[in-house]
Amino acid sequence: MNLLFLCSRNQWRSPTAEKVYQNDPRVEVRSAGVSPAARCRVSERLLRWADLVLVMEHAHKQRLREQFPGLVQELRIEVLDISDDYRFMDKELVKLIQERVEPLL
Repeated sequence: MNLLFLCSRNQWRSPTAEKVYQNDPRVEVRSAGVSPAARCRVSERLLRWADLVLVMEHAHKQRLREQFPGLVQELRIEVLDISDDYRFMDKELVKLIQERVEPLL
């Protein structure tokens, strides 16, 4: 299964999720951001690659609707509901990611 993790700037939350699952044999993972200021910006190619798109906030899902209106309907998108209160690999962030992603796998 191909998982794409998205947050705003691809700085802390989605890269943490990517790192948490990078060696998991059940999945292939990538991460990106929905903001124009993202280190790695989400693209149509990345979205088409993904079997499951995991966004951190409802606002990210809305951004995808605005940026890729025709494509979003074809995608399986789940909101993890993780706010931007954590740094990269913060222990609490790792725990939240695992708790919310595992039921979806």
